[in-house]
Amino acid sequence: MEEETLKELLVEELQDLYSAENQLIRALPKMVKAASNPKLKAGFEQHLKETRGHVERLEKACKALGDKPKGPKCQAMEGLLEEGQDIIDEHDDPEVRDAGLICAAQKVEHYEIASYGTARAWAELLNETQVVKLIEQTLAEEKATDEKLTKLALSGINIEAVSNA
Repeated sequence: MEEETLKELLVEELQDLYSAENQLIRALPKMVKAASNPKLKAGFEQHLKETRGHVERLEKACKALGDKPKGPKCQAMEGLLEEGQDIIDEHDDPEVRDAGLICAAQKVEHYEIASYGTARAWAELLNETQVVKLIEQTLAEEKATDEKLTKLALSGINIEAVSNA
């Protein structure tokens, strides 16, 4: 078996994230449509714009490492997005569905935060400063999205879902 370098592992992680972000680009419009809360809809729309930028950064990062961003399908994101689709399909009450959509979106964000954090650490070890900067921009946006989702949940969406219990 051929030994793999940390740089190859970094490229594989970036390719996995590229697949994940592209899957998310296809899923977010469905989440916008399924959300009933105007602030949640707007948040999903904003994150869709950011996600397109994440894809561009991943393309630049892979190019800086001398590779292509396309790789195998990210199975983890596929599973997380299936869970989100189940929430849409199984919950008719708009407030309960919104609470579930926040949960699904935060699972996605936490997966991305973990993946980008790992990729950043590896890029730092490899002294890939351009890649580190690209990843840090995206990581900051993912963390901010997670915080916004928490605020939306706590500022009313979860409370509205409880009142419908």
